Amino acid sequence: MTGPVDLSRATFLRGAAKVGQLLPDVGVEVAFAGRSNAGKSSAINALTASKALARISKTPGRTREINFFRVDELARRRLVDLPGYGYAKVPRSVKQHWVSLVEGYFAGRRSLHGVVVIMDVRRPFTELDLQMLGWCARAQLAVHVLLTKADKLSRGRAAQVLDSERRRAARESWNLTLQLFSATRGLGLDEARRQIGHWLLSD
Repeated sequence: MTGPVDLSRATFLRGAAKVGQLLPDVGVEVAFAGRSNAGKSSAINALTASKALARISKTPGRTREINFFRVDELARRRLVDLPGYGYAKVPRSVKQHWVSLVEGYFAGRRSLHGVVVIMDVRRPFTELDLQMLGWCARAQLAVHVLLTKADKLSRGRAAQVLDSERRRAARESWNLTLQLFSATRGLGLDEARRQIGHWLLSD
């Protein structure tokens, strides 16, 4: 990769099904969040040059834990895969558990230096995406948005969406940056890796 942090070294560390199982709040973390089926697992695997670091399922909503991945030998720099949100075909109790788990993670997490929010370029900034951005804003976290599946649009149309959403973010005074991304085509990998590497080295 281009950048000071080699994300290809990432390995699974631990899953947390409840707040009490979270890793100690030391070191530096970058979290990944996104609506179910927006391509979060594919993005993580592409960024880490792995085929199966993050589990990809044809059934959205399968990730029900917060999964931690170490990037360095001592696990002081980590990637964090948050449960996908917004999939309707799960019990209400499961949805409520996800909300409490993710809110508990965001609450006062000093090691969390940035959040990569995954959005399908064809359906960005849904109501649930805005809720996630609200959590990030309250926690005063930097956000980098990957507009995934950009290969599903023509190059011109994808560029139009990116420009439109950047102008929208400016109007709404959202504290975030955006880019186009495609896990299958490798589009935007270097840009995303640079941002993640910057956060991981910001301790």
